Amino acid sequence: MRAHSRWILVLALGTALLAGGLTLAVTTNTFEGVPHLEDEYAYLWEAQVMARGEIKVPSPSYPRCFLVPFVVDYNGFRFGKYPPGWPAALSLALRLGSLTTLNVFLAMACTWLTFRLVSKITTPIEGLLAALLTATSPFFLMNAGSLLSHTFSFFLTLTFVSAWLDATVPSSRSAILTVPLAGLSLGLLALTRPLTALGIAVPFIAHGLWLLIRGKGVLRRRVLIIGATAGGIASLLFLWQYALTGNPWLNPYTLWWPYDRVGFGPGIGLHPDGHQIYYAWVNTKFSLRAGSSDLFGWGRLSWLFMPIGAFALRKNRSAWLLIALGISLILAYGFYWIGAWVLGPRYYYEGMIGATLLTSAGITALAGKLPSLLQPLRTRVLGYLRFSTVTALVMGLILANLWFYLPQRLGQLHGLYGASRSQLAPFESPSAQALTPALVIVHICESWREYGTLLTLSSPFMDSPFLFTISRGEETDNALAHEFSARKIWHYYPDAPYAFYTAPRPSDFP
Repeated sequence: MRAHSRWILVLALGTALLAGGLTLAVTTNTFEGVPHLEDEYAYLWEAQVMARGEIKVPSPSYPRCFLVPFVVDYNGFRFGKYPPGWPAALSLALRLGSLTTLNVFLAMACTWLTFRLVSKITTPIEGLLAALLTATSPFFLMNAGSLLSHTFSFFLTLTFVSAWLDATVPSSRSAILTVPLAGLSLGLLALTRPLTALGIAVPFIAHGLWLLIRGKGVLRRRVLIIGATAGGIASLLFLWQYALTGNPWLNPYTLWWPYDRVGFGPGIGLHPDGHQIYYAWVNTKFSLRAGSSDLFGWGRLSWLFMPIGAFALRKNRSAWLLIALGISLILAYGFYWIGAWVLGPRYYYEGMIGATLLTSAGITALAGKLPSLLQPLRTRVLGYLRFSTVTALVMGLILANLWFYLPQRLGQLHGLYGASRSQLAPFESPSAQALTPALVIVHICESWREYGTLLTLSSPFMDSPFLFTISRGEETDNALAHEFSARKIWHYYPDAPYAFYTAPRPSDFP
């Protein structure tokens, strides 16, 4: 191995460690390891259930008192609406006691796989640049630091694409591994984020069809094996739905919101006339506009190098598969009635590889190669000036993001929606533990998240030291106190966090 190649590998490993360190900082300092979005509450609940080897639990007597966002009560059972992929991964992390560090390792893996994939398609220098852009991206870090599923699905996406590219080379010696790996990773992606998997698969389905028609026999067999493996694993989603609902075709999403479906027309989404192409266009424009600054933290300059990169890669077929992946993902989510922007346009997260590829290719094309000492002096001077100017510009943009944009953006997310680890402190002290086992009736003062954040201390199986319930009135509260008579009953008010009442405050019930 050449010396410069070894240095590139060392720098790539350092970049992956940088991604892990920054993700850990976001996890612990910005999000504090607690859920903030409704999706995170549901994922965590599902993971807690799976960690016990179950997929659903009996519904409580008063479901509205034990509210968990996006956790459904149906036919006497309670279960999450989300597919099993990410909750299953989280459940393994729970068993290992490393819930908040799972995405840290996934962030490092995604950064390393970005380096390997872009290096394979272009050059190691562009791979290193793409990895650095990923590791310092506010968009990447905000989602990696959360409890959302996107970093896991990004990891599966990068694994699939890398395995696919290896498997579709006729002379590949690693096909015995990459063929099943491609099918496995795409199938697991479908069990994690089905619409994302579809969006990502479309360009590769087109490529696979072309290989089936024009490719050699060995490639046709590989494509069929990948497709059969991915399809077989993805079909387990219907078995999952059957196990939860008794109906393989019943999407649990619709049990929470009947209008939460993919497609266009009446009854889909919140608009009176349903989801329409116009609304899809509005959502897409807004999401892309909101995400332009978050992509690399360069404000409106995040797209600066992409046109140059597209021109530089115009003859690279593998590169255009990755670029088409991002475009296909954006089009796929046009069929979904709602966008996402709080943590950037996270529905497009897995398509980030196309953006980093285009940008790294644009940067290297614009910078050019360092001139040789054999070239004329004027050519060398101009070459050095060009290279150093572009390098200084890129490093300045990255440093400006790390110094200004990223801290400001993360600061906006600290205590998002009022959720904070400080809300757990009253229940983690030794004096509070002495009050257990307890049923804590939470009297909400401002937001349901005053109760929701406490759910991280509560078990879906009703056997944790603290159980938390929302006060729904004196009659219901008394009924719950009778049902859980084996526990101590405490009334809790978030505006007096260290006070535990044996009865409601006088002004609560007439």
